[in-house]
Amino acid sequence: MINQTVLMSGAKYFTNTAAINVYMDPSDAINVEKAMEEHAAVAAALALAGVKVIRTDAPADCQDGVYTANWALCRDGKALLSSLPNARQAEQPHAKTALEKLGLEVIDAPYRFSGQGDALPCGNLLFMGSTYRTDPLMAQIISDELGFDVIPLETVPQLDQNGAPLINAYSGWPDSFFYDIDLALSVLRTDLIAWCPEAFTPESQDKLRGLGIDKIEVSLDEAMNGFACNLVSTGETVIMSAHAPKLQAAIEQKGLNTITPAISELAKGGGYIRCTSLTLDNT
Repeated sequence: MINQTVLMSGAKYFTNTAAINVYMDPSDAINVEKAMEEHAAVAAALALAGVKVIRTDAPADCQDGVYTANWALCRDGKALLSSLPNARQAEQPHAKTALEKLGLEVIDAPYRFSGQGDALPCGNLLFMGSTYRTDPLMAQIISDELGFDVIPLETVPQLDQNGAPLINAYSGWPDSFFYDIDLALSVLRTDLIAWCPEAFTPESQDKLRGLGIDKIEVSLDEAMNGFACNLVSTGETVIMSAHAPKLQAAIEQKGLNTITPAISELAKGGGYIRCTSLTLDNT
C-alpha cells in the first residue's frame, strides 16, 4: 500500500491572480465556493479509498495554498521543505509550521524545489522533475537527506512563437505544460507507473523506457486536457480525473479500482488531485 496518510489544507484563499504557470488565466475567475466543494470531494474520495487525511488550515491570502503536494517531500519522519516561485513563497513558513506540528524534522531546500509535485517516490526510486520548478542540483540533496535513488527527468518546454523556450512572465522561471512531473507521470504501484511519453524529452523517454517497471502510456490529450497523470493511488484504488477515460480503462485492466471526483475549478490553478495532497508516510 502507498499514499496511506496525506496532508490537505483548503481552497478558501484559492485564486489564479498571479499566473505562474501556463494553465492560469486571471480573466477566468475561480469560483471559490465550487473549488471548496471539489476539494472536499477529493478528501472524501481519498478517505473512501482508505487513506488517512490530516487537515491543516490553508495559508491566509496565498493563492496556491490548496496545493499541499508542493510544500515538501516526506520520508521516515523527515520533510524536505520546498523552495517555491515568487507568488508562493509566503506559503513556506506556514508549511514548515504545519509539518513541524506533525512531529516531522523539517529540512530547508538550498535550491528551488517543488516538493512532491516534482518528486514522486516509487519504492526506493524517486522520479524527479528538473529545470522548471526544481533545480537539477536537488537530486543529490534528496538522495543525501532522504535516501532515495533519484532518477532526474525533464519534460518538454513550452515554446514561444519563434520556437524558443518560454520564460514565465510572472515568475521569471522557464515554463512547461508539465512544469511539475506529477502532470506527466504517476505511480500506481511500486511496480506500475503511468506516463505520457510525449511530455518528456527524448533522453528522459529513454531513461523511463529502460526501467524494469510496468508502464501504462497516457495520451498527450488526456495528460494536458484531462490532467490524467495527476492522481493518487493507494496501490489498490486510484483517485483520478473524470476526464481521462482511456487511462481509467487501462488502470482498471491492471486490476485497480478507480474513483473519479469531478474537478473544474481546481484545475484553473494548474493543479489537480495529486496536487491537493502531500503524502506523509513514504518509507
